[in-house]
Amino acid sequence: MEGSPVSVPLYQAKAEFFKTLGHPARIRILELLSERDHAVHELLEQIEIEPSNLSQQLAVLRRASLVTSTRGGGEVVYSVSVPEVRDLLLAARAILSGIIIVRGELESELTGTATGSLTGASTS
Repeated sequence: MEGSPVSVPLYQAKAEFFKTLGHPARIRILELLSERDHAVHELLEQIEIEPSNLSQQLAVLRRASLVTSTRGGGEVVYSVSVPEVRDLLLAARAILSGIIIVRGELESELTGTATGSLTGASTS
């Protein structure tokens, strides 16, 4: 049909979503906002970033509908618009922890510090 929006496959939408998360400042912003709402000045105190760069990163997160902002008392306060973001960040932490453990185990096997022989053959 003419004029109807073209639907995007779910895997493509997911890829775009993860691209949005693909900046350290955006991840840190979402971590902080997952704990509680923050005013812009509070975010600047917690993240080593120039104010203009913070503004850009917040705009990306707003366009992706991951955060919302409200004005009150002369300041702008940001909050996470989707509570599941916290779950995603916790899942990423668990995944990274698992990867580090696996890498550590592989590294110990490669350097010969694991128990057993270097060939992996049983000695019994």
